[in-house]
Amino acid sequence: MTTRDLIPVDRNLALELVRVTEAAALASARWIGRGDKNAADGAAVDAMRKAFDTVAIEGTVVIGEGEMDEAPMLYIGEKIGLGGPKVDIAVDPLEGTSICASGGPGSIATLAVAEHGGFLHAPDIYMDKIAVGPGLPAGVVDLDAAPGENLRELARAKKCEINDLVVCILGRDRHKDIIRACREAGARIMLIPDGDVSGLIAVSQPEAGVDLYLGSGGAPEGVLSAAALRCIGGQMQGRLLYEDDSQIQRARDMGITDPNKKFAVDEMARGDVMFAATGITTGPLLKGVRRNATAGYTHSIIMRSKTGTVRYIEAHHNFALKPSAFAG
Repeated sequence: MTTRDLIPVDRNLALELVRVTEAAALASARWIGRGDKNAADGAAVDAMRKAFDTVAIEGTVVIGEGEMDEAPMLYIGEKIGLGGPKVDIAVDPLEGTSICASGGPGSIATLAVAEHGGFLHAPDIYMDKIAVGPGLPAGVVDLDAAPGENLRELARAKKCEINDLVVCILGRDRHKDIIRACREAGARIMLIPDGDVSGLIAVSQPEAGVDLYLGSGGAPEGVLSAAALRCIGGQMQGRLLYEDDSQIQRARDMGITDPNKKFAVDEMARGDVMFAATGITTGPLLKGVRRNATAGYTHSIIMRSKTGTVRYIEAHHNFALKPSAFAG
């Protein structure tokens, strides 16, 4: 057994992970505003998969683009990497496909890496979610509490008024009651059109101006968000939402014995975890890709749970010297 095998998630891996999300962001950026979300997503997936071939890990995709018969690459169970420590991989090469296609704000390329067995294996269904940032009393908010109650407790913990708080919510009809309850309590609302990973992570970054995230979105995106919040001490709870018995059975087949369980952040992302994301279109968390014929600019974030370190990385890419960076 080598020294590297004894270090499940080596800190030197951080920059390699950012290169992977940068590749996906640069590739999908060609499709910003062109109205073709499938082409944008395909470019991101292809570029991310190729970039993983250069990373010294023995990785298994546990949250990805679907099952093997649904996705040609980055499918659940796919083995990726050059070889090295065994890790589990969660990916969303283009989070916010419709946002990218329309040129809207907040699409990102994102991934997370954990020790083998570190991620909740969540089916691709909806999850009810609530999240706040670090530095708050444990249990300050609860998924089972009413929005007004959560806002009162959060305002008390932050020593502010409820009308000082901003709640990030996906702009969906299913959230109209939550939106109404938050406004009646006096809070301000930041509605986002898509991309709840970036919305969830925004609660951890003071410059984003978000105090609370509420609402339902994809369960795989929930696990990715939990990985980020696990890195910096944020709080999150999630509960799977089922449309029929077949989805409940799917969750049981993936190891979830209690279909109504309320998962805490460290139950969705355990052990030593790293999270990386690169902006594609500018949003509350990251600046988007800027490019011309010869060069590109990216803005990324990398976090690690073991140290709590958060790094922002700005990179300038010379396409003449690194043409593969803008493949797709």
